Amino acid sequence: MKESLKQLHQSVGHLAEVIEKMDPAKYTSPAYPKEWSIADTMSHLGSGAVILSQRFDDVVAGVEYDQSFHQGVWDEWNAKEPQAQVADALAADNALLDRLQMIDEEGRDKFQFSMGPMTFDFNGFVCLRLNEHILHTWDVEVSLDGSATLPASAVEVTIDLLPMYVGWAAKPIGEDLELRVHTSDPERSLILTFAGESIALVVNEHGGNIDLELPGESFARLVAGRLDPKHTPRGVEGEHLDDLRRAFPGY
Repeated sequence: MKESLKQLHQSVGHLAEVIEKMDPAKYTSPAYPKEWSIADTMSHLGSGAVILSQRFDDVVAGVEYDQSFHQGVWDEWNAKEPQAQVADALAADNALLDRLQMIDEEGRDKFQFSMGPMTFDFNGFVCLRLNEHILHTWDVEVSLDGSATLPASAVEVTIDLLPMYVGWAAKPIGEDLELRVHTSDPERSLILTFAGESIALVVNEHGGNIDLELPGESFARLVAGRLDPKHTPRGVEGEHLDDLRRAFPGY
């Protein structure tokens, strides 16, 4: 099993364990961010699984995706009661995982998924789901355990997607700035640049003084708008950390 698929399998199982230990009365309690309940978060993951399953099937079958499909799915899931949103999300989550695991090597080699101007192979498609999955699993888990973190083994698979997310998730901070970022577990040396409306994250090939050093999972949460002071590991600090929290409001 490829590492991305292995990590998705583990994340799906972990989310099921988190929900299993939860009192259903908490389904309507706030997740992270507080604008969403736990049931809302699960509904987002569940509807996303249904949509990705359809898109996956369409790619495999060689047919064009019906762009109206996702709106019908969202309407259906928004109308569900909280307990159904949670239960159905777990079922849809497993169904998507089963689809991904069943395709053979030849099918994986041929697979190409387009999203806007970008094209992803099978591994890239799985990584997109994995990144979303670990973030929203954290959104649920952290409401019960404030010390929860993203699994480092999954972040090692998804961290190289961060330049793509920075490209559309970041907001200008009102000044030009170049920050050298170093992450551990996994180790990466990166440069985050703010130049007017343009914001980019690239590999640092030239070294230099480090402006921000933090675990890889924390940097992934920062880019996703999930590194508020309460959920920042001890010892992670920097002159521009508050600027970065404003730059990455979340997605």
